[in-house]
Amino acid sequence: MRVSTNTIYGNGTGQMLRQQDALFRIQQQLSAGKSILTPSDDPIASVQALAITQSASINDQYSVNRNNAKSSLALEESVLKQVTEVLHGVYESAVQAGSGALTDADRKSIAIELRGQLESLVGLANNTDESGQFLFSGYQANTKPFVQTDLNVQYQGDQGLRLNQVGPTRQLVVGDPGSDVFEAIKNGNGVFTTTADSQNTGTGVIDIGSVVNPADLTGSDYEINFTVTAGVTTYDIVDATTGTTISSANPYVENSSISFDGMQVSIKGNPADGDKFEIAPSTNQSIFKTVGDLISTLESPTGGQSGGETRLANDLSTALRNISNGLDHILLKQSSIGSRMDEISTLEDVGSDQKIQYRQQLSQLQDVDYAQSISDFQRQQLYLQAAQQSYIKISGLTLFNFL
Repeated sequence: MRVSTNTIYGNGTGQMLRQQDALFRIQQQLSAGKSILTPSDDPIASVQALAITQSASINDQYSVNRNNAKSSLALEESVLKQVTEVLHGVYESAVQAGSGALTDADRKSIAIELRGQLESLVGLANNTDESGQFLFSGYQANTKPFVQTDLNVQYQGDQGLRLNQVGPTRQLVVGDPGSDVFEAIKNGNGVFTTTADSQNTGTGVIDIGSVVNPADLTGSDYEINFTVTAGVTTYDIVDATTGTTISSANPYVENSSISFDGMQVSIKGNPADGDKFEIAPSTNQSIFKTVGDLISTLESPTGGQSGGETRLANDLSTALRNISNGLDHILLKQSSIGSRMDEISTLEDVGSDQKIQYRQQLSQLQDVDYAQSISDFQRQQLYLQAAQQSYIKISGLTLFNFL
């Protein structure tokens, strides 16, 4: 076969260019530290690397979300801790107000202090985060959640739970609505409430009562009506919801248990003729109303009369129970926040482990094997040198050398 000079030159040049290209590619891999410089280098590995990179990016975003959630929960926890401290102060003031040595003026002084504590509670409930958004307004982050008018405090937000995507399948509550934190507090003993009628003239004081048989509870309102005839005190128990008298002319014994329809209460002191005590199912009562009712109680003079003192004793007993309920409720919310923060820490540990795995997988797919690549580089240099030397030899051949 006849091989022309142009063919010799063309093939030789093409061979050297191919060897140079291969050498340059290895040099780029060594320089970048990556074995895949373009998707065409390894299409399958490139697709796998892209999928892992996207997963790693999403995992990083979850980590950012977790940090934001942890910051929000830490702020809420801090505010509720301050609320607890204020409520402890309110409770101590209520206990102090029950002292028989205090006058009406002394109790009014305590009420003035309580007004300041009520304003502090409202201020804490209207706290904002670093971006100026209200913590306890639900979805209405730009709406002031609580508006105070004298002793009346109204909620202006909604019941929305602010959620944050902290994992592939986990959304975490990072903002509790104020209606749930400050208003969803059961009064009384949590099942029913006991109150003395404001028109009572005797010295009877009712306790908070207890449930003795949940199956017998009816959910009705009740009245315990007292009658005093010829020095003998009796009482009737009436279902005020149905108008049915459950029992009548029961002899009254101070501090003895009065049981009916699964409930039990006790009354101390001496009720007067016509005195009445009411029992009703527990309802949600805001901590602001509890403090407001306490202030109203302390601002109402007793006049040093037994009826006024009895009213004060009954109202203070109710206030202490409701403040205690509020403290328990806030502490329960703090516990819930703590458990959520613990969950975030656990998810962050999992996310950190996944981040390491993604890096390892990408390294296996993309990172260059330096030992192998350096060996390939040296071998490719030999190939290029051989191509160059052979080209010189072949291109120097001519018939004139043999004439």
